[in-house]
Amino acid sequence: MMNQILFAGVIGLFLTLVGTPLLIKLLARKGYGQYIRDDGPREHASKRGTPTMGGIAFIFATIAAYFLSKVITGKPPTYSGLLVLGLMTGMGLVGFLDDYIKIVKRRSLGLRAKAKMAGQLIVGIAFAVLSLQFSDSRGNTPASTKLSFITDFGWTIGPVLFVVWALFMILAMSNGVNLTDGLDGLATGASVLVFGAYTFIGVWQFQESCANGETLTNPSACYEVRDPLDLAVIASALMGACLGFLWWNTSPAKIFMGDTGSLALGGVLAGLAICSRTELLIALLGGLFVLITMSVVIQVGSFKLTGKRVFRMAPLQHHFELKGWSEVLVVVRFWIIQGICVIVGLGIFYAGWAADK
Repeated sequence: MMNQILFAGVIGLFLTLVGTPLLIKLLARKGYGQYIRDDGPREHASKRGTPTMGGIAFIFATIAAYFLSKVITGKPPTYSGLLVLGLMTGMGLVGFLDDYIKIVKRRSLGLRAKAKMAGQLIVGIAFAVLSLQFSDSRGNTPASTKLSFITDFGWTIGPVLFVVWALFMILAMSNGVNLTDGLDGLATGASVLVFGAYTFIGVWQFQESCANGETLTNPSACYEVRDPLDLAVIASALMGACLGFLWWNTSPAKIFMGDTGSLALGGVLAGLAICSRTELLIALLGGLFVLITMSVVIQVGSFKLTGKRVFRMAPLQHHFELKGWSEVLVVVRFWIIQGICVIVGLGIFYAGWAADK
């Protein structure tokens, strides 16, 4: 069973390592280059024209890795897996349209805000509604109407409020990754760490699934998750695909993921959290994305209320650039912060299981 996870990760890594340079050549030939904000750090001006929409590489690599791992092992896809992949693809499509308009119109802003939001809402609502269908033999659907932290807890919010909650998570995570994607390799490397965490969580939930009955090491702390192993397969495929993409995306970047990639990554992170019943834990596992998002909220709120800025520039990574930190220094230190968030999050996840022994 665990072979699926290994195959998915290796295939995802191979496909982006080999496929991304081919995509770079294609995008460069078509002139699909990045436009840089005029109000950003001056050092970023040299990045103008770097091929963008690189998220195409790891989206397709992840999908291919998932299905190839199924073919190799003879295991069928699951509803949870298909829904999470669908959410990733749908959000990636919205980002692709945004990137494409930026290139065609030759401007730093792509889709109009209302159109972009409408696209995200359509994809998010479709995922949320469908994730409450397709119950298994134990009555578990891919998602639950109960709120969750390291597992479901007592509050049932009902299907309507669940859709609202799922939309909030999807929009928050997709925009959080989008804001983080401002320096070479920053969002990609941070995502690799979170997908590594979800690979572990999926494997652990599979081993300690309530469906395993008498073989459980701790029956009082089992997990009612519909398809935990398949979620681990997707997380592994994403980890491998993003790691291969990082080879080309690290400083100096040969390609940017664009909104195609950042919206897809944020969407799939929310999908993994919802389907693995770790909805509130994602705020810690993805702590860097939350921190950077909050820096923007604080900056905007402070300026509107007092007319003063808290940071030299938001998002937070640009503040440190303007303080004199090199881009690579900011990226590596922010990766360390993200690593600490993942370690703490996994520690809490394990402690919650151990505490019920």
